[in-house]
Amino acid sequence: MIQSGIGSRVLALALVAPAVAVFGAFFLLPLARLFVVGLSGPEGWRTYAAVLVEPRYLESLVSTMLLAAAVTAVTLAIAGTSGLFLARNRFPGRALLVALLTFPLVFPGVVIGFMVIMLAGRQGLIGTLSEQVAGQRIVFAYSMAGLFLGYVYFSIPRVLLTVMAAAEKLDPQQAEAARALGARPWQVLVHVVLPALKPALLSAGAICFATAMGAFGTAFTLATRIDVLPMVIYTEFTLQANIAMAAALSFVLGIVTWLALSLARSLAGTSVAAAA
Repeated sequence: MIQSGIGSRVLALALVAPAVAVFGAFFLLPLARLFVVGLSGPEGWRTYAAVLVEPRYLESLVSTMLLAAAVTAVTLAIAGTSGLFLARNRFPGRALLVALLTFPLVFPGVVIGFMVIMLAGRQGLIGTLSEQVAGQRIVFAYSMAGLFLGYVYFSIPRVLLTVMAAAEKLDPQQAEAARALGARPWQVLVHVVLPALKPALLSAGAICFATAMGAFGTAFTLATRIDVLPMVIYTEFTLQANIAMAAALSFVLGIVTWLALSLARSLAGTSVAAAA
């Protein structure tokens, strides 16, 4: 019995060891290194204080968080509704529609940024049409609005696939029982469907938020008048040679993203209502 217990613990440690090694090598060590580098500048601890004190860094952090939150909310509304509809309905062309909606997954951020320019840039489709209709060219690709559009575009597939997978596991008998008891369609949605999808929505929302916080390729392509945190880090590192501040900003960005993912994990739980 004792040998069996020891063998089980050894086997458990052997199975957990690779995950612990990867977590340490690709998360703990880089984060610790960033923290140390952030202290290596002439300002020392004040480098981290500057993130919350100096207007440029604080405004960049707040703008990035607000942008990520807005992208998350809009993406959940669009992809959540679409995912629930596609999971519950079968119709000709459904597979093609799902393929088109998930197509942005294959695009890197730079390509998405270029697509936003082609849509809302100086020579974009929206500008051309607005000039013909209203006599004024509308250009917003190089602003927060353009970045918001690009982030929503590449976030939709991730949320859509997560919601579809969760919605397909829901027990249809719960909704039928609610309708049989006199619940209206909106009541079934609010009191039955959405609570069952809560873990999937929170998890997908956290991933969407984290992606929008740290995405660089799209911001770099559109960064004419955009001051989000990834671009500030790039500027501090490459143009200002302020490695300590770049490391401090990177550390703060990593912590904020990790806290969002951890909070979503704690709120989401581990399961959705399964089908019978």
